[in-house]
Amino acid sequence: MEDPLKPISVSRGKVMTTSRRASTGTTSSSGTTTPRNATAAATLALDPLNSVLEGMDPLSQMAEMDPLSQMSLELTMEKKGFGASLGKKVVMTEESFEPWRSKKAAILARYTTSERLTLTSFDLSPAEKAALQGPASVTDKVKNRLEQLDDFEEGSLKEMLNLSQQEYVSRIDELSHQLQSAWQQDQRVRSLKIAIQCSKLLVDTSVIQFYPSKFVLVTDVLDTFGQLVYGRLLEMAQYMAPGAVVPGRLPDDFTPNQVPESAKETCRNWFFKIASIRELTPRLYVEAAVLKCYKFLQENEHQEALLRLAHMTRGIGDPLVSLYARSYLCRVGMSVAPIYKDHLTLSFKDFLKCYSQVQSDTVQNTLALQKMEMQSYLQLYSPGLDWILQCMAHRSSESILNDILIDGRKQCNSALLLNSIMTAFKPEYIAARTSQFIEHIRACEDSGFPKHLLFKTLGLCLVVADPPESQKLQILNDAWQSIVRLRGAAAYVACAEVWMEYALRHFGEREIDTILGDIIKHVTPDRAFEQHYGQLQVRRRRLLVADRGRSRETLSRARFPTFFCELVL
Repeated sequence: MEDPLKPISVSRGKVMTTSRRASTGTTSSSGTTTPRNATAAATLALDPLNSVLEGMDPLSQMAEMDPLSQMSLELTMEKKGFGASLGKKVVMTEESFEPWRSKKAAILARYTTSERLTLTSFDLSPAEKAALQGPASVTDKVKNRLEQLDDFEEGSLKEMLNLSQQEYVSRIDELSHQLQSAWQQDQRVRSLKIAIQCSKLLVDTSVIQFYPSKFVLVTDVLDTFGQLVYGRLLEMAQYMAPGAVVPGRLPDDFTPNQVPESAKETCRNWFFKIASIRELTPRLYVEAAVLKCYKFLQENEHQEALLRLAHMTRGIGDPLVSLYARSYLCRVGMSVAPIYKDHLTLSFKDFLKCYSQVQSDTVQNTLALQKMEMQSYLQLYSPGLDWILQCMAHRSSESILNDILIDGRKQCNSALLLNSIMTAFKPEYIAARTSQFIEHIRACEDSGFPKHLLFKTLGLCLVVADPPESQKLQILNDAWQSIVRLRGAAAYVACAEVWMEYALRHFGEREIDTILGDIIKHVTPDRAFEQHYGQLQVRRRRLLVADRGRSRETLSRARFPTFFCELVL
C-alpha cells in the first residue's frame, strides 16, 4: 500500500511562467452578461490552439501552459478523445449549457485592479529539508509528513507585499507550475500545501474589485490539484477484467466494487488529510477540488458530500466569499453529478438568506475603506450568481423559474438577482413572461445595481425568442417608457440599441421611426453621440444585415443627423 504523501528527494528548479493570452469573453462592453444563445456574436471561440497543436502530443504540452491556454487545450483533447486519459468524465449536458471555461476569459478581462496586492508564500520548511535527505525508517517518514503539515499551519508562511496585478497573476502561475512539478517528483505534501495556500487566498478581500478574477486563477490551480489526485488513484486502481491475464486500467464507467482495496485506502487517506485542515474555507475548497475521487469509494457518495459541503458554506461570514464558495461547489457538482440538484437549491436559498448582509456595517466599512460604490460592489457577485442559476436552470422545467421568482421576490427582490435569472434561463422561458419581468424590474430594489442592465438583458432575450403575439406592442411601450427615463447617455444607449433591434423584428416603419427619433433626441444635445458613435454604428450595421431593404427605406425617411446617415451609406 502506497501512502500518497510519501516524500522523496527533489531539487528545486526554476519555474518558467507564461503570459496570459487575451481572449474574448461573453460580457458586453457595458458590463452585463449576454444571455445564453442570445446572439452568434456572443459565442466564444473555444478551440484557438487546434491548428497549432495538430500532430503534437497534447499531454506533453499541459505542464508548461498558463490556465487560459490550458482550458483551450483541455477542450481540444476532449474533442479528439483524450478526455479519458486525464481521468475526466464526459458530462452529458445540453448543447445550450455554457461551460465554465468559456466564461473565464471574460471575468479576467473585466475584473481588474491597479491596486497593490498581497500574496502569501512559503519556502521549504525544516521538515521538508530533512525529507530531502531521505528518512531512515518508516517511523521517520511518518514523523516528517506530520511535521511538514504542522510547519505549514504554524508559521512557515511569508507575505509578498505590493504586487502589481501582473506580478500577482504570474506568481499564481508559478504556484501552479510548482504544484505540478512537486507532484511529478512525488512530493505529495508540498502539492497539498500549495493547494491549501492557494485556497487561503480566497479568504482575502483586501482588494475586493479583483476578487472574481482571483477566484478564476485560484480555482484553476485547485482544479489541477484535483485532476492530479484523481489521475494518481486511477493509475493505482489496477483492475482484473473477466478473462484477463494481467491487471489493466479501470473502465471509464467503473464502479467502487472494481476498485482494489489498496486504492480505496489511499483515497481515504487523502480525505483524512484534507479533513485535518484547520480553517473552514481552504478545507472546503480543497475537498471540493478532489470530490470526484469519491467515485472510488462508494456509489452516490458525491451527492452526500455535495450536500454536506453546501451546509459548510454557511460558516463563511463574508457574503461575497460565501457566494463564490457555493459557485465553485456547484461547478464541481456539474462535473460529478450533473443531474443532482439538492445542493444547488440549498446554495441558492442560502444566498437569498445571506443577501441582506450586503447592507451590513462590515460590508459598508469595507466599501468605504476601499472607496468602492455599492453599484460596483454588487456587480462583483454576477459571475458567481450567474453560474449557480445556470446550473439550476440546466434541464429544468419552467416551474423551477416560477419558484425562483417567487422566492426571490419574497426574500431578496434584488435587481442583481433578477438580472442573473434572465441571464441563466432559456430566452424562451423569459420571453413567455416578458410582461411579468417588466413588472419585476419596476418593483425590484436596485440597491445600487443599475436597472438599465435589466432592460438590456431582457431585450437580449427578446432578440432571440419572441414574446406572445398579443403582447408584443404593449411590451415595447412598457419597456420604452422606462428606458426614456434613464439618466445618462451611456445607460440610455445600452438599452436603446437592443430594443431598437426588437422593434425591427416585430414592427413596421411607424414604430421604428418613433424609436429612432427618440434616440436622436437623446444623443444629439451636447454631441453626446460622439461618445457612443462606435456602439451605435455596430448596431446599425446589424440592423441593415438583418433587413437591409426595409431598414434603408425606413432610415431614409427619418430626419437623421449626419452621423446616422454615414452609417447607412
